Amino acid sequence: MTEIAWLPEPPNHTEKARFFDAVVQAAGAGTPVSATALSWRGYPETRARADACLARAKKQPRGALGRAVKRAFLCGRYNWARRHFENSGATALCWQGLTGTRRAMMLGAQDAGARTFFAELAPFAGYKTLDPRGVNAEGSVPQSAAFYDDVTPDPDLIAALRDSSQARVPRRADVGQDATTVPEGDYIFVPLQVPDDSQMILFAGWVGSVTGFIAALAAASAALPPGMHLRLKEHPSARISLTETITTAMNAGARMVLDNQTDSFTQLRGSQGVLTVNSSMGLQAMLFDLPVIVTGECFYAFDALATRAPNPAALAAALSSAPFDGALRARFLTWLAKVYYIPETPQGYDLDRLRARLAGDI
Repeated sequence: MTEIAWLPEPPNHTEKARFFDAVVQAAGAGTPVSATALSWRGYPETRARADACLARAKKQPRGALGRAVKRAFLCGRYNWARRHFENSGATALCWQGLTGTRRAMMLGAQDAGARTFFAELAPFAGYKTLDPRGVNAEGSVPQSAAFYDDVTPDPDLIAALRDSSQARVPRRADVGQDATTVPEGDYIFVPLQVPDDSQMILFAGWVGSVTGFIAALAAASAALPPGMHLRLKEHPSARISLTETITTAMNAGARMVLDNQTDSFTQLRGSQGVLTVNSSMGLQAMLFDLPVIVTGECFYAFDALATRAPNPAALAAALSSAPFDGALRARFLTWLAKVYYIPETPQGYDLDRLRARLAGDI
């Protein structure tokens, strides 16, 4: 039996709570931990850990006083978490755990010698991530093609994943999901990400931000083959509008089109490929056998799975050629769905898969 100590999510996050409940059920025991408990009795590593958490904060405090208060809180959280896990011997679980107080808790648990698990939504509908190391670019997905040599591809499973792909429900009135409109022309689809999401803050790479990405797209679009354009869509959940930034680039001559109304997967299916910083739609595009170009850090762009574009010149070149290994992709996608991600059915989450993960199957 493994005792889980997890950081609860807000009451309205029922999907996350349901997953945590399943993890605790699979483990056999668990207790929620406080989100505000602090300890002022420090460790030699306290300041460095707090500074690391502060550097990753989505909302950076303003002014010296704000930074001092935020740092003090993160120090207190780290101290409390480390002491809690030193005394309890429990396994730490939290959602994402990339930034802020969640990061402080997980660093405290790790420095206490406790096991950790990071949860996150998976790119495949009906699946979740549960990773002992981290999520997204910091997770445990092996980054070598050779690891997947013995995986037997499951075309039926891949087809089912493809058929279950569904666009997000928009939170903005000016971003729609109209599946009746068919995009015209030859284009590379560019699904933009939430500007202040941790994926962009931490793993955007050389483009730095969504606005930096748009500037890079505008410059690279001159290298597109004749008759091609980049077709952009803002993220349905983004509260920050990028329409003016994109329109300005288009008016300056960038070979780009902004389509915020057509369904995201309709645009993906009609494209000649997908270009992204590190969006989950890059991985989802592999289900449709499309070329994928990635400019940032992610877990699905190693070897011949996708084309990495680590600088402006590489991005311009990739717009004309982005080859991939379809057989490697089939093995990789099968492994993700059959081993790495945790599936949910109408009967609940796969408890055997959860027990295997808690026992260290990856």
